[in-house]
Amino acid sequence: MRSAAVGYGSPRDQLLLRTHVNPPAGQAFDQLSATLETRGPVVLPALLLCDFGHLAHEVERLESAGAAGLHLDVMDGRFVPQLTYGLVVVEAVRRAAKGPLEVHLMVEQPESCIEAYAKAGADILTVHLEGLTDPRQTLEAISSLGPRAHLAISPGTHVERVVPYLDACDGVLVMSVEPGFGGQRFNPVALEKLVRLSALREDMGGSFRLAVDGGISTETIGPVAAAGAELIVAGSAVIRSLDYAQAIAQLEQLARGAA
Repeated sequence: MRSAAVGYGSPRDQLLLRTHVNPPAGQAFDQLSATLETRGPVVLPALLLCDFGHLAHEVERLESAGAAGLHLDVMDGRFVPQLTYGLVVVEAVRRAAKGPLEVHLMVEQPESCIEAYAKAGADILTVHLEGLTDPRQTLEAISSLGPRAHLAISPGTHVERVVPYLDACDGVLVMSVEPGFGGQRFNPVALEKLVRLSALREDMGGSFRLAVDGGISTETIGPVAAAGAELIVAGSAVIRSLDYAQAIAQLEQLARGAA
């Protein structure tokens, strides 16, 4: 098993990719959308803290525990300070997982690697507005490759900056902590952004999904769901729990009760 800190899109990683990874990208998103429509907000466990020495087993445990999808944080050590994992790990998760995968690209020049991550099996590709030269072009490129195109905004980014691109988005991920830094407290500015985006969606008759990532716990999941979040990324609240199924069920119950 390779270390979690592997290149996010190196030529070596791309050569190691095999062409028979579960295609087509985005196929499992319809399943996730159906869950959102019938049950309400869902928790997407983030794999960053899982046991990478037993990756396939961790994926199996999370899906058996009721995870509607999985969230993978790809960090390049440049756009954000942390270096995590890349294409080889995403491919390995795709082979082990039955449900949808969201790949959150916290990398410089994400335009250069979206095709590789689509081929690796991402169902949702999330890119940061702050790192894009031409957000619309990148979102359209992601959509043309198959995955759903989501746009992420950091806590310091004004929500109005995303408005020109909402018609090209399948979803908006509101960061409630600064990307790339661990151990941060939930930033309530995310609630204001979710409320604003929810209102904009209603006004424009849009269908983009609202997501939130960072500092999610039993204390914060109710407020984010009440503000409009549907896809709720949770890391330590699930992975550091003794019982994945109980943690996911409790968080989703709190979210659905507040939505």
